[in-house]
Amino acid sequence: MQFKEAEAFILNKLKNELSGHLTYHNAGHTEDVVSAVKMIGRGEGLDETEISLLQAAALFHDTGFLSGPENHEEKSCSLAKDMLPAFGYPPADIETICRLIMATKVPQKPGDLLSEIICDADLDYLGRDDFFIISERLYEELRSINPRLTRQQWDLQQISFLRKHHYFTRTSIQQREEKKTAHLNLLKSKTPNTINER
Repeated sequence: MQFKEAEAFILNKLKNELSGHLTYHNAGHTEDVVSAVKMIGRGEGLDETEISLLQAAALFHDTGFLSGPENHEEKSCSLAKDMLPAFGYPPADIETICRLIMATKVPQKPGDLLSEIICDADLDYLGRDDFFIISERLYEELRSINPRLTRQQWDLQQISFLRKHHYFTRTSIQQREEKKTAHLNLLKSKTPNTINER
C-alpha cells in the first residue's frame, strides 16, 4: 500500500480544488487528523498496519467536501473506493477505511477501537492549546454559509458541543480531556445566559 503517494495526491487535490471559504475543512485539517490518528493509535498500542489504515481513512475522511458539505462522509467513502485501488489498497482494506470514514459522522457512534481513534483524532483540537485558533477558522467557515451567525451564538454552540462531547480512547482522555474542560469553562465565563443550560 502506497500511503505516502496517496497522501501527496490527496493533499494536493485538497489544496488546489477545495472552495476558498473552507477555512476549517481543508488540507490543514486533514493533515492534522492524519497526524492525530498516528499519535493516538500508538498510545493505544496499535501495530503499524492498523495505524496505516487509520491514516488512509483520515486522509480521505473530508474529501467529500470537494463536491460540497452535504453527506460528505458518503462522498468521501466513494472517492476512497475510486482512488485507493490505484495506490495498492485491496478491497478488504478499503471497506475498513470506509467504515472508519463513516464513524466520523456527528453524532459520533464508533463501534470499535479503530473507529474510536479516528473520532477522537477528528476532534483532537478540542483539548489542545490551539483550540481557539482552530475554532475561529470553523466560525469563519460557518459565517460564510450563514453571515447572520453572531459571535455570541457561536460561543453558545461551542459550549453546547463541548458539554456533550466526550473522548473515547484512554489516550485522548488522558491527554485532552482536562484542557477541553478548561476551554469550556473559559467560554462559559465570558458568555452570558449559560448558567442554566444543561
